[in-house]
Amino acid sequence: MSGWAAKRFWKEASVVEEGEGWTVWLDGRSVRTPAKRPLILPTRALAEAVAAEWQAQEATIRPETMPFTRAANSALDKVAPQFDEVTEMLADYGGTDLVCYRATGPAALIARQAEAWDPILAWAAEAFGASLEATSGVMHRPQPEVSLVRLSARVRTLSPFQIAAFHDLVAISGSLLLALGVIEGHILPEEAWELSRVDENWQIEQWGEDEEAAEITAARRSAFLQAARFYALCG
Repeated sequence: MSGWAAKRFWKEASVVEEGEGWTVWLDGRSVRTPAKRPLILPTRALAEAVAAEWQAQEATIRPETMPFTRAANSALDKVAPQFDEVTEMLADYGGTDLVCYRATGPAALIARQAEAWDPILAWAAEAFGASLEATSGVMHRPQPEVSLVRLSARVRTLSPFQIAAFHDLVAISGSLLLALGVIEGHILPEEAWELSRVDENWQIEQWGEDEEAAEITAARRSAFLQAARFYALCG
């Protein structure tokens, strides 16, 4: 037996200014989050993107085709109520950042990692006064506390909507610094994605990639770039 699926009940999705934000109406009725909170969005551009997702639905609603709506729901239902916990969890990535952990061999991979990631470490040191140290191997290496505090302070300046996007940028890439590079405009999202894939691309060059792995990679890349677009729309 197939599972129940919600059906489209509206003709037109529209954007309406509400208070200091924007919301989406479906035939004059405002959209709410799964937790029944009003879906008040920070910018008209984001509201228009959300409205477009609702307008594009056909007979059956497919949530997987509505990434902006899902991210907005997450910002209001999950991030805002536990803002301190979420920002602390994201800031903690600075202590184990992808770009700090380097291979012990072969020499060509070590060189490729250095070429890709050393500039990111140098940028973070200059932009935030946050110097992180690279290490070889997988054993944890504590980072300077003052650097972690400064990176955490930057994360805490973000709004719940920005954090909803930033969460995916960090979690998918495994790097707080790459995610910061994207939102600061230091690197393009596509470049950040490639920088996060140095090790994986090396392995593919050596051994090839199977079809299933390629599909998973494509889905993760799409989610990463979608998060960057959501962040940009937050204003």
